Amino acid sequence: MLNRSVISIAKKEFMDNIRNKWIIILSTLFAVLTIVFSFFGSVFSTGWQDIGGTISSMMSIVNLLVPIIAIILGYSAIVGEIERGSMGSLLALPTTRLEIITGKLIGLGGVLSTSIIIGFGIAGVIIGLNVPDPDILAYLVFIAATILLGLVFLSMAIFFSTLFKKRSSAIGGAIFLWMLFIIIIPLVIQGMLIVDIGVETLLSGEELEAPGWYYTALLVNPGSMYQSIISLSIESLRNIGGIIRMTYPDYYSPLSLSLLLFLWVIVFFMLAYWRFSVKDL
Repeated sequence: MLNRSVISIAKKEFMDNIRNKWIIILSTLFAVLTIVFSFFGSVFSTGWQDIGGTISSMMSIVNLLVPIIAIILGYSAIVGEIERGSMGSLLALPTTRLEIITGKLIGLGGVLSTSIIIGFGIAGVIIGLNVPDPDILAYLVFIAATILLGLVFLSMAIFFSTLFKKRSSAIGGAIFLWMLFIIIIPLVIQGMLIVDIGVETLLSGEELEAPGWYYTALLVNPGSMYQSIISLSIESLRNIGGIIRMTYPDYYSPLSLSLLLFLWVIVFFMLAYWRFSVKDL
């Protein structure tokens, strides 16, 4: 059960971001992007894209955008308070460092989650009114998986906020981690797959069984797990890597992958608490 100190810190983080109009800005961004991606399907087809087509178009941009937004929200959570000199006052209250870290994560997570729900929710209603038989469950899975992906990178950002002494260093480290997981690791894995299987085999158009190491390697990348959750949850998107269609192993499921993503949140939260608990202020 959350105590009063945690709730107060979380509420302060949430209200500060409302005053800074972060929720309005992010909600508008998510709504506009989703509507644009869905509507401009009509240029190449008849009418709006359905929910599956919209999600397929949005996955890549969400995989890039949401982690960056989470990093921006969280990188100064601790080091920012220290630089402003307000951390000493916060610790002078009957508040523990664990309560501070927990409140920060809950408050900033609430900002990110609320923005995603409002933005995608508004867009979903508009799309649903323009397409026949919208797959509401698939869209809800998309929203939930997106929130979980954002929480992973928010937890990472808070950890880096405890690791460095300056905000500039914290955001630099967090952005490097984003580049590592979202750009570098996927490129390396795809390159290794091409070398292992061969370009002609990959582009043959047939459904393929990738080597076992490939599916294991995807589990070290939150972005790949996010895409796999959505692909497994929506029948029309059951492929990995765009035009390359591959079967998933039995141990891949939306639930197991979601639990793994949640474990990433917990691990980085624990690292953040450990680093903050030994930090000399």
